[in-house]
Amino acid sequence: MTRIAFIGAGSTIFMKNILGDVLHFPALEGATFALMDIDAQRLEESALVAGKLIASSGRHATVETTMDQRRALAGADFVVTAFQIGGYKPSTVIDFDIPRQYGLRQTIADTLGVGGIMRGLRTVPHLWRVAADMAELCPDALLLQYVNPMAINCWALAEKYPQVRQVGLCHSVQNTVEEVAHDLDLPASELRYRVAGVNHVAFFLELTHEGRSLYPRLREGYRAGRLPKPPLLMPRCWNTVRYEVMDHLGYMCTESSEHLAEYVPWFIKDGRDDLIETFKIPLDEYPTRCEEQMADWSAQAAAYRGAETIAFEKSHEFAAEIMNAVVTGKPYTIYGNLPNRGQVPQLPSGAVVETPCLVDHNGVQPTAVDDIPPQLVALMRSQINVQDLVVRALVDQDVEHIYHAAMMDPHTAAELDLRQIRSLVTDLLAAHGEMIPDWARVRKAA
Repeated sequence: MTRIAFIGAGSTIFMKNILGDVLHFPALEGATFALMDIDAQRLEESALVAGKLIASSGRHATVETTMDQRRALAGADFVVTAFQIGGYKPSTVIDFDIPRQYGLRQTIADTLGVGGIMRGLRTVPHLWRVAADMAELCPDALLLQYVNPMAINCWALAEKYPQVRQVGLCHSVQNTVEEVAHDLDLPASELRYRVAGVNHVAFFLELTHEGRSLYPRLREGYRAGRLPKPPLLMPRCWNTVRYEVMDHLGYMCTESSEHLAEYVPWFIKDGRDDLIETFKIPLDEYPTRCEEQMADWSAQAAAYRGAETIAFEKSHEFAAEIMNAVVTGKPYTIYGNLPNRGQVPQLPSGAVVETPCLVDHNGVQPTAVDDIPPQLVALMRSQINVQDLVVRALVDQDVEHIYHAAMMDPHTAAELDLRQIRSLVTDLLAAHGEMIPDWARVRKAA
């Protein structure tokens, strides 16, 4: 029977979505879900939800819980990672509060920018521990890596544990298809597309409906002020930024505007609140979202606890589709993040790129994309520069490269000078303390 380990299973809603998806596939009947988390209460809540979900489905499956990572991983066929080192408090709060003191404003801070750099510094060492345990306890397992910063994490994993099978997974492609279909009043299932790039800064190279490109309609609608419509998925997060980028660069980005706004130097600028208003940029969106979710969770957890059954629908995450394709050999196409071994010849070798991937008995196999327009390649390289320096810092234990990464970050460099960036990074390293590796910690003078 299939054994699926969740590392970070206290992310209950995400765990519920993946587990519910698995229950849709007959080939995964009888699976064992090994739920692991360091928070005993959240782990118990997730186990409760998992049990009721299985009972509601009529499928047979087994749930195990443990706070021991090695126990969860032993004999696993698939490993799903969904954790946040340092949590919302203190670490995410630090990543927003200290940059704000320097006048550097952010929206999500989990992928690029100083927030993404710090999150990578906190996250990769534990992903390496997961990979080390997998190499010993489940060497043939496939790691389904959902933790941000996606590209930094997967790149660093491949550098140190190339023998561990992995793929980085995101739902930005699926979400964008839904948003575009919503804006154009089309069924999402009827859109056809081809995407490539780096995670969160990949682009729809082709986007069609019934054989016709949708780009003329998107451009005309945006220039006429009819698009974007009020957002479908996140009520505060309008898609105006990526429509503006599309209008100038020619293609639609896969990531939402609140993310994209902080990856580039054009939208969040000191003294330019007109840009924030014009493009409806939700500053501090991630802290706001976290506060709302924490406020809502107690009521939601109580509702799950009191419910006899839990209704669920299949989500658009790729994890269960991958498991089914690997187990059955029935081919399935996903968008996956893998080290560049030539599938995107326009981008540096080794960098993690997002492309269409075929999944079957042989695992996740990327397909080649060699026609990315040069202006998009240039933007992707600006992201890869930062990712590369963070990975080099982690692999070589060289803290100077953390400073260098922040200096090369497009948004940070557009707002702060070199001395400000060095001071900011030093303050962040000091504030994170034991959450970051020993070699990167700032020592207080005696």
